[in-house]
Amino acid sequence: MLSGGCHCGVIRYEMDVSDVRYSALCHCDDCRRHSGAPMVAWSLVPHTALAITGDPATYASSANAVRHFCAACGTGLFYTNATVFPGMIDVQTATLDDPDALPPQIHVQVADRPAWGATMHALPAFDRYPG
Repeated sequence: MLSGGCHCGVIRYEMDVSDVRYSALCHCDDCRRHSGAPMVAWSLVPHTALAITGDPATYASSANAVRHFCAACGTGLFYTNATVFPGMIDVQTATLDDPDALPPQIHVQVADRPAWGATMHALPAFDRYPG
């Protein structure tokens, strides 16, 4: 079983790793603007396979898309779209207690990725803030 939740702990969830259809990094404009990040990691599972404790707030980010988040701390948690993913729910993988449990398998919506996103892997990397 995989578990995770929001930053403040008001919302928790559990799902079985065997129910995960795929794990992806999404670069779409909607994800980027909603999260304030260059991409968002998602794992798609059947809605019935996700056990949620707490009551996420929702926001209709487009005609068919609903984003679920913690109203107390603002953590983005889930995404549903009955047109694109009927019966499924996307879980923000970075909210897992062990985000290494579901490494991304693919990049999606790269047509929306900022040009610099294609070369992020080549940037210098530091374990902590550089001195």
